[in-house]
Amino acid sequence: MTGLQLPADGQCRCGEVHIRISAQPIMTMACHCKGCQRMSASAFSLTAAIPTDGFEVVSGTPVLGGLRNPELQHFFCQQCMSWMFTRFLPEFVNVRVTMLEDASWFVPFIETWTKAKLPWATSPAVHRYAEFPAAEEVARRVPTDASLEARFAGRRCEADRQPGVPRYVERVEMRPGVRSQTTWRAHPASSLALGAEALGDP
Repeated sequence: MTGLQLPADGQCRCGEVHIRISAQPIMTMACHCKGCQRMSASAFSLTAAIPTDGFEVVSGTPVLGGLRNPELQHFFCQQCMSWMFTRFLPEFVNVRVTMLEDASWFVPFIETWTKAKLPWATSPAVHRYAEFPAAEEVARRVPTDASLEARFAGRRCEADRQPGVPRYVERVEMRPGVRSQTTWRAHPASSLALGAEALGDP
C-alpha cells in the first residue's frame, strides 16, 4: 500500500461530477450508522475528512440528498445519484473515499456507531466508538500534518522541533469549530511507526 498522492482526482459512477483533493486527510473513518448503511447500500461508509481548502468540485453540479438537513449536507451526483461527499463543519469536507481513482492508500483510523454494525462487519480501525464521539474526542485523535504524512506514506513521524524524536498530540483545547491550542508530547521511544500507541491515551 502506498500513500495518498496529491492531487488526487475522483468522480461519480457516471462521470458527470469530478472532484479533486489537494490536501492530506485530517482523519479517516468507517461509519456503521443506519444512515450510512442505507445511503451507501453497504455495511458501512468510508470517509476521509479533507480540509475545506484542499477539496474542490472540478466539474458538474452535485445536489443535496439524504437527510437534506442544513447542518448535515449530503451531496450526490444528480445523474447517477452517487453519494460523493458530506459537509457539516466549515473546517473540512467528508469525502467518500471510493469516489477517488485510487483508494488503495485508505485505512480507517476510527470507526463509529459500532453498536449498529452488522455482526460480521470488521475494519482495521485503531479506535472504535459505540456512537459518534464528542468533538473534543475527535480533535484529540486528529494527527498532525507530520503524523499524517507518516501514517499515509508509511514513514516514521519526526518532530521538526526535536529532530529524531517522534511526537504525538496529547490534547487539543477547542473553541466551537476551532482547534485553538495543541499540546505536544515526545514519545519516549526513539522511533515509532504511527498507530494506537502514538495516538492513543497519554
